[in-house]
Amino acid sequence: MADEQRSVTQVTKAVIPVAGLGTRFLPATKSTPKEMLPIVDKPAIQYVVEEAVSAGLDDVLMITGRNKRSIEDHFDRAYELEEALRVKADTDRLNAVRESSDLAQVHYVRQGEPRGLGHAVLCGAAHVGGEPFAVLLGDDLIGARETLLKRMIEVRQTYGGSVIALMEVEPEQVSLYGCAAIQPTDEPDVVTVTDLVEKPAVDQAPSRWAIIGRYICDPGIFDVLRKTPPGRGGEIQLTDALRELARRGPAEGGPVHGVLFRGQRYDTGNKVDYLRTVVEFACERPDLAEEFLPWLRDFLARHEAGSTR
Repeated sequence: MADEQRSVTQVTKAVIPVAGLGTRFLPATKSTPKEMLPIVDKPAIQYVVEEAVSAGLDDVLMITGRNKRSIEDHFDRAYELEEALRVKADTDRLNAVRESSDLAQVHYVRQGEPRGLGHAVLCGAAHVGGEPFAVLLGDDLIGARETLLKRMIEVRQTYGGSVIALMEVEPEQVSLYGCAAIQPTDEPDVVTVTDLVEKPAVDQAPSRWAIIGRYICDPGIFDVLRKTPPGRGGEIQLTDALRELARRGPAEGGPVHGVLFRGQRYDTGNKVDYLRTVVEFACERPDLAEEFLPWLRDFLARHEAGSTR
């Protein structure tokens, strides 16, 4: 009976909202989805899908919008390109091209209008059904050696309900995130979430533990989202729905727990952080670092000296 119950509650599906307009990266995102901006030579969205797959989630639903067709094309086969590379015997590039289409079963649902993250998640209700599921946001990239998502799934298996990833941020940053009021558990990296506030002022934040873009949601969240009124920014906030679940017991889709994450996270949500991410990834690439790092050191030395020529 225990094994049967575990199979019913096993997390196998991931929902990735990609319907945002990407206004902070205009004009580049006028015709190119923000999620397709490259981190060196791979679009950011592929890193997110790879993370889901590495955690055992090979059923991926993307919540898309208008002008997002290139995302679908990226995870589809490109037969003409593959054939051209095959004829040239360019095995490395051929494998790189095929990698994205072989990653997972990727499905797509349109979010007709931008009504917030909570509404985007609700668009996945028919595909997810009555199963727990992961939500991964494309602005946050988690280091390839980290096991955050796997740990969150373990916590869901142990405690039930929903699980959010929490990372401690500086006081001046709390207004950029949803922040959690927390209580410790017997596990040092797991907390019980008692309250959530979306983008609070510094003096109103319940803590400096902020939600980063990884969630394991109980399917009960869909009923809550259907009844959740627009919140901050006039949008349906996922944070507000999770706040409601945090007050409930297991029979009603609660509770909510948090995993305290202290590992490597890359933020691509704004231009400066995006540039930092590209540089860090380049410096970590064995095929690039040997040439790139000396140039970067020289550039910084010349910049400090007042000349970049």
